Amino acid sequence: MATPMLRWCCPGRRWIFAGIGGGSRHGRGVPTGSTSSGKRGQSSVAQQPLITAQKPRKGESEWAAVVGLEIHAQIASNSKLFSGSQVDFAAPPNSLVSFFDASLPGTLPVLNRRCVEAAVMTGLALDCHINRKSLFDRKHYFYADLPAGYQITQQRLPIAVNGSLAYSVCVGKRWSQMVTRTVGVKQIQLEQDSGKSLHDNLRSQTLIDLNRAEGQLRVDANISVHHPGEPLGVRTEVKNLNSARFLAKAIDYEIQRQISELENGGKILNETRSFDYKLGCTVPMRDKEGKQDYRFMPEPNLPPLLLYDSGSLPTGADPQQVIDIDQLRERLPELPRVTREKLVRQYGMLPEHSFALLNEVGLLEFFQNVMKETRAEPKKVTSWVLNTFLGFLKQQNLAVSESPVTPSALAELLDLLDRKAISSSAAKQVFEELWRSKGKTPAQMVAEKQLELMQDAEALEQLCRSMLEAHPQVVTDVKKGNPRAINKLIGLVRRATLGRADPTVIKEVLERQLSS
Repeated sequence: MATPMLRWCCPGRRWIFAGIGGGSRHGRGVPTGSTSSGKRGQSSVAQQPLITAQKPRKGESEWAAVVGLEIHAQIASNSKLFSGSQVDFAAPPNSLVSFFDASLPGTLPVLNRRCVEAAVMTGLALDCHINRKSLFDRKHYFYADLPAGYQITQQRLPIAVNGSLAYSVCVGKRWSQMVTRTVGVKQIQLEQDSGKSLHDNLRSQTLIDLNRAEGQLRVDANISVHHPGEPLGVRTEVKNLNSARFLAKAIDYEIQRQISELENGGKILNETRSFDYKLGCTVPMRDKEGKQDYRFMPEPNLPPLLLYDSGSLPTGADPQQVIDIDQLRERLPELPRVTREKLVRQYGMLPEHSFALLNEVGLLEFFQNVMKETRAEPKKVTSWVLNTFLGFLKQQNLAVSESPVTPSALAELLDLLDRKAISSSAAKQVFEELWRSKGKTPAQMVAEKQLELMQDAEALEQLCRSMLEAHPQVVTDVKKGNPRAINKLIGLVRRATLGRADPTVIKEVLERQLSS
C-alpha cells in the first residue's frame, strides 16, 4: 500500500437526450483527445453548457445526462508515496512492504518529493491553480486491505484546483468534422493507495497484498439523468473502470438504464455499481444511503505542504528541501495541443493528421526523423507515414518501435520517388520488400528488380505510337470523349514497360499523339 496516486475530481459534463419507452438517443461524439473528468461525493455537479442532440420527435421526452469522472492515476515513481518501499507491478505479493505500509505502531509517513513534483506538473499541464499551501487528511474506513483503518488523502485543501482540459470531439463520420470542448478540473490531490484483496472462492477466503492495489489508471464514473430545467437526478457511481473502452460502454449503458427506469415509473437508487464487461452492463454493488461517515480529520503526522515560486523562495533555502513551481513549469514537456498546432503551422498538414501522429506512441518521432532526411514534400511524407507505414503496423499489430522499416529507409525511398527515379507503384513494391527483408537499401532493391523509370523518351514515344496503332477502337472511343478510354491506353503502355514508365508522362505523350 501507500502506492503514490493522483486523484482528479472534476465538475460533470452534461448531454441532452431524447428518449421514449426506455430507449435513448444521444449525441455523444468520439473524443480524440482526453475524456472529461468528474466529481465524487455530492450529487450536485457544477453546471456546464448543454450539448444538444437532435430534437425529440413528437411524443418523446427530453433528458439531460450529467457525467463526472474521478480519475485515479498512479504516479511514475521508484518508491511509494509515504514510504521508501519500491514500486514494482510484477513483484510477488507482500514483497515490497515496509513497516509503515504494514501499519506497525510507531511508524510515520515520509512524503515522497518526486510524487509532489509530479502532482504539481500535472496541475500545471491541466491549467490548475497550484495551492502554495495544501493539507493532508485521514479518511477513516475499516477494510482488510487498509490495516491502519484510515487512508491519507487531501480532502480539505488539495495541491491543485480549478483547472480545465480542452479536447476534440469528432461529431461526424470524418476526422475533419471535429469541434473543441472544454471540461473543468475541480481538484487534483495526492492520495495513498490501499492494498489489494485477492479473493479465493475455492477456499472461501480473501488474501491481502500490501504491495499496491490497482493498475496505473482507474476511473469511477458518476452518472445521473434529469429533465432540462429540473433539479439534477439521483446519481449512481460505477467503480473501478480500467480502460477507456469499458468506461464509454459503462456510461452509455448506465444512461440508458436510468432513462428506461424512470420512464417506466421506477426510481434511481443512490448506489455503487460495477461494470460487467462480459455482459456489457452495470450491476449493483452496495447502496450509499447507509454509508459510513469517513470522519475526515487532519493528518497529525504530516505538516502542511508548502510550495514556492521564484518570487517567494526563502533566501538561502536548500533546493532539495523546497519545491519551486516555476522550475517545474520550465521542466514541463511540450503539451500535445501545442505540438499539434506547430505541426499544422510548420508542415501545413490537416488538424486531423496532427491528431493521428500524436495518438500513436512513437509515430510523431518517426515522422520527424523522416522529415529530417528527405527532400520530399511534407504532404507526401504525411501520407506515407499515416497510410502506408501505419497501415502495415496495424495489419501486423506492431508498435512503431517494432517496425522493420527505419525512418532513414523510408526517407531514401521517398527521395527516389521525389526525383522521379521510380513510380508510385514501384515505391509501394519496394516498401513491401523493405518490410519483409532487412539489409538492403531502397536503391539496391530498385536496381535488383529493375524498377527505375524509363529515361529513354524516344523509346516511350515509339511504344505509345505502337499501342495506338494496335488498338484503333480505343482510339475511336477517346476521340468520342470517353474519359476511361485514355486510362486503358495508359495501363497497356505501363504493362508493356513492366511499370517503369511514369503514368503522367505516358498520358502527356498519348494526348499529344492523339491530337496530332
